[in-house]
Amino acid sequence: MDFSIPESTRDLLGRIREFVKAEVFPIEVMARDTPFRELLPVFEEKRQKVRNMGLWTPQIPKEYGGVGLTFLDHGMVSEELARSPYGHFCFNCQAPDAGNMEILIEYGSDEQKEKWLKPLLAGKIRSCFSMTEPDCPGSNPVWMNTTAVREGDEYVINGHKWFTSSADGAAFAVVMATTNPDAPPHGRASQILVPTDTPGFELVRNISCMGHEGSDWDTHCEVKYENCRVPVENRLGEEGAGFAIAQSRLGPGRIHHCMRWIGIAERSLDLMCQRAASRELAPGVPLATKQTIQNWIAESRAAINAARLMVLHAGWKIDQVGSREARVEISAIKFSVADVMLTVIDKAVQAHGAMGISDDTILAFFYRNERASRIYDGPDEVHKGVIARQMLKQYGVDTRK
Repeated sequence: MDFSIPESTRDLLGRIREFVKAEVFPIEVMARDTPFRELLPVFEEKRQKVRNMGLWTPQIPKEYGGVGLTFLDHGMVSEELARSPYGHFCFNCQAPDAGNMEILIEYGSDEQKEKWLKPLLAGKIRSCFSMTEPDCPGSNPVWMNTTAVREGDEYVINGHKWFTSSADGAAFAVVMATTNPDAPPHGRASQILVPTDTPGFELVRNISCMGHEGSDWDTHCEVKYENCRVPVENRLGEEGAGFAIAQSRLGPGRIHHCMRWIGIAERSLDLMCQRAASRELAPGVPLATKQTIQNWIAESRAAINAARLMVLHAGWKIDQVGSREARVEISAIKFSVADVMLTVIDKAVQAHGAMGISDDTILAFFYRNERASRIYDGPDEVHKGVIARQMLKQYGVDTRK
């Protein structure tokens, strides 16, 4: 098997790059002082243009109306879209909806696909993924206090979730809840579809993160479930399969995250170079003449290139042998690419001086929002542990002792 980048994607990437630059970058200026919800008419206009271009839901199989890209191809598309915080939303491949689309395609019943998947694919509704809890560490995904107790043909859900991203305005939540408390740890939880207008579903608040509360899709929310009743047929897959479904969702999703981070790093490097070339320290003496700036640019270029190759190789391996067999590669890119991105953003901010911490560029937005990349979808420490355990097995060491 040869590892190579498909040439058929070049035109596609060029079209997307130009669209993001011409149509999406200007929204960033509007978003500085306009809540996301008030920009929805603007986004719908852009989304319709994407539909007309035939690029809607690029990650979704063609039989479901998507472009049908492989993980490798969509990874490169994701890099281009990520140059703006709103690129993925304009193409309807934003988190958490993209992952929810994928698990509904894989595990959803015909009725669930008709009721939830079709409007989600069409961009008529949004969804959220309700897994993280305030009283249980996200680094231990098999430990959760939210329960779904079966009573006849219904589940009664009780629990407290937070960082349920994009719950504000979502039509339904995919809820991880314990249904089989006496089963082995990885077989205790199930995933259940809960319409957000169900009695007992309470959106407590949009959590303020780094000073930003947000609205609509651009939120992280605290949610409570109090005697929230839904039909048993709202369960995704088999009872107790929640963890396995989550892993099938999160593994490939990390590829998309990493390519998004590379796109952010590329945008940050571009801004750093523009600043270095245009900012004068004295008449006729641009910032770019200073060796420290030159080192930052060179180091950023090398780091981004290396990170991209790591991610593309991981995406290629998923296409070849599946996400389980590529789990070491996935864990490696998760923490290493996040570090590259954050380092490049930091250097770009520093190169801009006081402007770098203002909202006159997108850098401050990246700086605030992307620090979370080392936490969600498994903190750095968990992914490093995955790699170390797999490597040490080769030396006869059982790290579980």
